[in-house]
Amino acid sequence: MTTVLSQTARPTVGSAMLHPRSVAIIGASDDITKTTARPLAFLRKAGFNGRVYPVNPRRETVLGERAWPSIASLPETPDHVFVVADTRFVVDAVAECGARGVPVVTILSGGFAEAGEEGAVRQAELLKVAREHGVRLIGPNSIGVVNPGAGLMLTANAAFAEEAIPVGRTFVASQSGSVIGALMTRAKAVGIGFAGLVSTGSEIDLTLGEICAATVDDPEVDAYCLFLESLDNAASLAEFAELAHERGKPVTVYKLGRSDAAAELSVSHTGALAGEDSEASAFFEACGFVRVENFESLIEAGAVQRRLMGTIRDADAPRVGVITSTGGGAALAVDELEMRGIALTRPSAETFARINEAGIAVSESLIIDLTLAGTRHDKVLNVLGILEDSEEFDLLVFVIGSSARLNPELAASAIEEFADRRLPVVAWALPDALETLQRLHRAGVPAFRTVESCAEAVAATLRSRAPRGEALAGVKTPAAGGTRVLDEQQSAEVLKQVGARFPQSLVLGPGEPVPADLAYPVVVKVLSDAIAHKSDVGGVEVGIRDADGLEQARRRILDSVARHRPDVLADTVLVQEMVVDPVQEMLVGYRVSDTVGPLVVLAAGGVTVELYGDSAVQMAPVDRDTAAGMIERVKATALSRGYRSAPTGDLDALADLVVAVSRLAIERPDVVEAEINPVAVLRDTEGIIALDALVTVLADQGEDSTTTTDES
Repeated sequence: MTTVLSQTARPTVGSAMLHPRSVAIIGASDDITKTTARPLAFLRKAGFNGRVYPVNPRRETVLGERAWPSIASLPETPDHVFVVADTRFVVDAVAECGARGVPVVTILSGGFAEAGEEGAVRQAELLKVAREHGVRLIGPNSIGVVNPGAGLMLTANAAFAEEAIPVGRTFVASQSGSVIGALMTRAKAVGIGFAGLVSTGSEIDLTLGEICAATVDDPEVDAYCLFLESLDNAASLAEFAELAHERGKPVTVYKLGRSDAAAELSVSHTGALAGEDSEASAFFEACGFVRVENFESLIEAGAVQRRLMGTIRDADAPRVGVITSTGGGAALAVDELEMRGIALTRPSAETFARINEAGIAVSESLIIDLTLAGTRHDKVLNVLGILEDSEEFDLLVFVIGSSARLNPELAASAIEEFADRRLPVVAWALPDALETLQRLHRAGVPAFRTVESCAEAVAATLRSRAPRGEALAGVKTPAAGGTRVLDEQQSAEVLKQVGARFPQSLVLGPGEPVPADLAYPVVVKVLSDAIAHKSDVGGVEVGIRDADGLEQARRRILDSVARHRPDVLADTVLVQEMVVDPVQEMLVGYRVSDTVGPLVVLAAGGVTVELYGDSAVQMAPVDRDTAAGMIERVKATALSRGYRSAPTGDLDALADLVVAVSRLAIERPDVVEAEINPVAVLRDTEGIIALDALVTVLADQGEDSTTTTDES
């Protein structure tokens, strides 16, 4: 269990981590071929502006410098200690650091909980020692911490042997040690630098979110770049998200594991729809992070976020234009942007007329194709000014042709000069043109090596929104204990409490007669908390039109359930008013994830819902606008918008239901999963009706927590 980094502790940890006045390396090696020799060598090569103490009790010198036998023997207390010693010595090393008052220790060594039972015992001892002494730990399995601006290369990552590592204003936190080196070298190639890079390792103490929060008031950091392998510490990441937003510092994130894995304990379709990757996307969206799926985009997207911050007139309908000196390259950019949901804005006839009046021959089109004029500084600058004055665009994507490689000064100069103007410009060079990209980045222009990265960074940034504080407040691990599934009638009662509307229904127990005044047609279903998917066991019949038909349906259903599930004593049915001819059927679900907390799901309804994967997932609770956005995202809802002259459905009522179900996060903390499937969407203004329900709640104290359901 981590100790959350307090507001008062953040500056101390951040300063010791990135701006130490002195550092020590415990286990520093004299053999330059060894990994444990790298930190000292890198620090000296980079010109670290603080004091460095190699600690090695077996040597008098390390790489030609005095070696100290212990932390206790040092002439001062180091701000930051890097432990690269053998695993056997780590606990004692941290204890020694704690006794001396060292605030932050980074641990390269492995062999803790990831190594089995013995390692887990060692990890528990390490945490106990750190807590007793008030030492905060980065790692274990951390490859180190880097601040290029201060020459702080406190890392064993071989990539940092590079010469002239550039300095920037983005802080990188990665759960993979090798990735910080990969990001640095790739960014360096295009002229992007970083304010700091940290490998978070196993996060047994300081989590990635806490590490980032510790730097949020650092004046040298104005954006974040995160590489995640898991969301095991989502709560601290959510807290950091709100801090970063408050300070206007955008966050870009890349997460491994985009394959969609269903929740193992799920008894509904919702668990499969809200799989691991959908959960992650919903969490990042609630955090206000820009999520990218292209590794190059992770490096470059932060520049777009910084440039666009506060400039977009209407975030729901951003006006993006494409200007180019190469028609083919521009067509590539248009395709990539459109595929990511960015509809390009065509310049007006008046704007084209102004460009032509300025002596630049341009045909009216979706794009502004300058052809050869695109290499003329004065003409490009003139056109950019005309486009800015038109006030028809929120953002321009400039696609540079072959001149980007042959004559970078021609390709980049006008865009560089325009960098600080009111209208933001981002650039992509069609050829591989590193010098042009470097020039543009130095001028503050977001510039891209690939069209895919350019389009993804632009689209993801334009889709991002502010963090949703109410949803992030629920990011926590659910209460421990077992769960139990309610039958359909009990489930409906829970969902009625938050405003769901169900058909008229009655329960017929064993031998109970059919009421004479029952209105037909009806649906008959087996009623059992052990049967989650009734249709799979012959437990549903529809269109029953009289009492005799109902009695026959009851017998057939109970006989079928007995054959399919002889382990279940099912003797009761639910008789429900039949909803005839809805416009369409949808699914509205709710689930409390072990990693990110409450989620709400919208999808096309029915038994084949998982087959199509047409769904939207958000952190719960949601407001009306967020629910409406979910409806827009699910393609199947086109059926309720008059598709091919069909009647329109009441999507306003569907949005209200999504909001209502999402409120379970606040109003029913005992509910861990809920699903209404199907939801009948009636004609416009007629509302919606929940036709089936499944709710799972935390088991009562002392109750058998075993959940027996029909999972198919």
